Amino acid sequence: MTSTSLPARAAPARNSGYWEIVAQLAAAQKTAARSAPAYSRFINRKLGRLLAAWAYRAGLTPNAVTGISAAFTFSGIALLMVLPHSAGLGIAVALLLVIGYAFDSADGQVARLRGGGSPAGEWLDHVFDAAKVSMLPLALAVGMYRFGATGTAWLLVPLASAVVSAVLFFGMILTEQLRRQHGVKAAPAGKGRGSWLRALAVLPMDYGVLCLSFLLLGWTAVFTTVYTLIFAGTAAFLLAALPKWYRDLAYAGKQER
Repeated sequence: MTSTSLPARAAPARNSGYWEIVAQLAAAQKTAARSAPAYSRFINRKLGRLLAAWAYRAGLTPNAVTGISAAFTFSGIALLMVLPHSAGLGIAVALLLVIGYAFDSADGQVARLRGGGSPAGEWLDHVFDAAKVSMLPLALAVGMYRFGATGTAWLLVPLASAVVSAVLFFGMILTEQLRRQHGVKAAPAGKGRGSWLRALAVLPMDYGVLCLSFLLLGWTAVFTTVYTLIFAGTAAFLLAALPKWYRDLAYAGKQER
């Protein structure tokens, strides 16, 4: 959730037309990070914008939108543990996770419409995100084990994924906070082919792609292969990012001496 607000003259009234609010949100959208993956950047943001306009007109607070996101997301996670894995379950889980992710994008946009977010709201948003990225692979492992959907050796993949996801999320959040504190600026997103290629290159670490992968849950061999590839790509990104983040902050520390 961001504390940035729309300019006072541009903030729409709550009874403004739905598409008018959507248009103003699009105009005020902050620039995406250069490393933002394609689904999150080009699809989820737009879905979140549509939901944010609805939530704003309905008088919902950003924290209420975060709560809706959590309800959808954790419902999908719970289903992975309590029901036998099938094509139908995969569709239901994917749909719940995708909707939850879109609402997760919407809460910050609602905050902008209402004049800015709060530290407590940002904290709540990050705690929810930290919980979901760790719980999702753990729930998958529990479900796979309970219903014997795959060999026990493969369960190491979602277990390792829980660790990688937690470290990646924590590393990204902490690095961002320390960059702000020490005045280290990340490169802007940019435009053109380079930006598109980079957004596509980091697709394996895109939470939205992970959500969509559950559409394959009914075909265990295909799903486990895709999930393993997503995990491998995310782990590779983390291994490449950690040294860079460290060097950036180490350089900032030297500049302050």
